[in-house]
Amino acid sequence: MRSTQDRVPLLSWLPPSPRQMRACIGVAFVLLAASLATIPFASLQLPETRAFIPIVDTALILGDLITASLLFAQFSVQRSRALLALASGYLFTGLIMIPHLLTFPGVFSATGLLGAGFNTTIWLYYFWHFGLPLAVIGYALWKDPDDPGMAPARASRAALIGAVGIALLVLVLTVFTTAGHAWLPSMMSDTVQWSAERLRIVAIVIFALLGTAMTLVWRRRRSVLDLWLLVSMWAWLIELVMVTFTSTRYSLLWFSGRLYGLLAGIYVLLMLLWESNRLYAQLALAAVKERHEREGRFATMEALSAAIDHEIRQPLGAVVANANAGRRWLTRTPPELTEAKQSFEAISADGHRAAEVIRSIRAIFSRREQSESPIVVDELVRETLLLVADELRGAHIALELDLSPGLAVVGDPGQLKQVLLNLFRNAADAMQTETGREALLRVSCSQHETRGVRIAVTDNGPGIPLDIAERIFDPFFTTKKKGMGMGLAICRSIVEEHGGQLEVAPASPHGSEFRIVLRGVM
Repeated sequence: MRSTQDRVPLLSWLPPSPRQMRACIGVAFVLLAASLATIPFASLQLPETRAFIPIVDTALILGDLITASLLFAQFSVQRSRALLALASGYLFTGLIMIPHLLTFPGVFSATGLLGAGFNTTIWLYYFWHFGLPLAVIGYALWKDPDDPGMAPARASRAALIGAVGIALLVLVLTVFTTAGHAWLPSMMSDTVQWSAERLRIVAIVIFALLGTAMTLVWRRRRSVLDLWLLVSMWAWLIELVMVTFTSTRYSLLWFSGRLYGLLAGIYVLLMLLWESNRLYAQLALAAVKERHEREGRFATMEALSAAIDHEIRQPLGAVVANANAGRRWLTRTPPELTEAKQSFEAISADGHRAAEVIRSIRAIFSRREQSESPIVVDELVRETLLLVADELRGAHIALELDLSPGLAVVGDPGQLKQVLLNLFRNAADAMQTETGREALLRVSCSQHETRGVRIAVTDNGPGIPLDIAERIFDPFFTTKKKGMGMGLAICRSIVEEHGGQLEVAPASPHGSEFRIVLRGVM
């Protein structure tokens, strides 16, 4: 069984929209109203227009053959017997119109080419109107949304056999209606007049086929193609009614009927072209969007790998340094066991720190709920500052704390620690620029409004220009030469996932201040 997600968006599968339903109903009513408007002029005889038939038949030939080719193309994808039947039906109507045009009296010769008689053209007309309703009936009966379709090799053979079979059938009917026209019941008394009684007998059979085809398609309608097939059959039904109630060519009803036949032939073609172009445009836009998303994913993965490298490098570097120090303490004579023990304890702490970094980064992109718990803010700040204490001392950055004890928030301690760690390091990097003043990092936490807690990280570096401050949290935007622009974007994402806010503002008198506002413990 073929699922909806696996289906290619073909017109034989796409359900009609309400707008398309209204359009089809509107077209059907317009066709009916136009046909009713011709009733008062039913007996009006118009001048013989010899160019009319070549124009109409040529348009029908081209339109039906193009329609058949589009339907065969859809069959090559879906490979259903229903589409093969419908495509073969339109191929039949397109091919049989060629001998109809060649044998029509007065177009290329007085009685038509190919040795045609008076009855050749009208019988070709009847065969033409028998063929498509039969194909539509087969299409409706074979329609099955769960049909997996033929195997590709079998489908190709079926399409070839169908096309060759239709061409041979048209050839046989052409020979039968030309060389054997004397064996056919006489329908025409001359090149203009026909027997209305005999025509109506044949018309009843065609009406029955059209009614059956329309009923089956209506009851089994599922797609845009079904909808416009109904409109096409409706126009063809009106054409037959008009031809049935006139007994001569070149009357108003005859001209109107042939025009309705032309409309019936082009409705499905216009729908196929319009909807195919619309689907092509949608698929083209989807392909462009997919390419951009793929490029964005590659860039994101590169940035994330750089961010992970940045976060993991520090604890791993500390692990290596402490391991080397521990080895040196142990190789001394006598071994400095106390110092070695401290190095191993530092290795253990840094290992846990690296694991916490990995867990926090993974949790950012996990769909599972965060592991939230009450967190004492001043303890969280002090623990995070211990991780960068050596970096601050190495960069000769003074530290000033203004922490209100007892304030607590709810959140994931690992993720919030990563946010603070990133802000501390960014502040340290900002103060590497020569400013002629002592570098100072100030960290404070205080009550915010009634139930919130505000954490402020302030540096006295050169500050962030206002035009850049508006973009500082955008992904891939960075002011660092080797930065990837993901750190602050991830920090804001973490804070917002905790129901808080992360903002930046100029510090007084110098530098920048990053403010985190989180919900406090109730």
